[in-house]
Amino acid sequence: MTNHPFGLHRRQAAVGPERLLALGDAVFSIAMTLLALDITVPDGLPEADVAGAVADAVPTMGAYLLSFAVIGTLWLVQHGLFRLIAALDRWLLLLYFTLLALVAALPFPTRLISEYGETTTATACYAAAIALAVALMCGMYVRLFVNPDSAVPTISRTALKGDIRHGVLLVLVFATSIPVAFYSPTLAKYWWLLAMGTRLLYRKPAGPQE
Repeated sequence: MTNHPFGLHRRQAAVGPERLLALGDAVFSIAMTLLALDITVPDGLPEADVAGAVADAVPTMGAYLLSFAVIGTLWLVQHGLFRLIAALDRWLLLLYFTLLALVAALPFPTRLISEYGETTTATACYAAAIALAVALMCGMYVRLFVNPDSAVPTISRTALKGDIRHGVLLVLVFATSIPVAFYSPTLAKYWWLLAMGTRLLYRKPAGPQE
């Protein structure tokens, strides 16, 4: 087996799933912390203006809570995913590092939607970021499905198909909200609520074969 630049072999990565997951946990925690840094009020306000400043910060707080929930959900999903990974290959590594890069950058679309939430550009950018994050996670499930050597032997391929379908549905929800945002940014945000309904279509996570 020939060596690959960056320490990767043709099929399998040099780093184990546990160490990569530890790196991912750090990136997720930093991204969640950075979200809170945008919640501020101006310094030196007179007492009469403090209530107004807090009211002005409400959209920022809402965007913070939304992105915190999104990143938290992705974090939970990644831990479920890594329980299914026996060995990393180049595709899994590429998909995961791309996901981490996107998660680390999520404070930017979060700030966009908090400051310009009524605009098409901010709403579409946020939806695109979430759609891409879910697509990358879904791509890792697909890689486990097409390359069983990377998956734990007890993985249920039937349940894995269901997780892939659920991921595709989530991608479709956020991707289709982008053209909706060109009609109405507010409607596009309500469109995101369809993501909660996708769990009703598929609930069981991938697990050991029965």
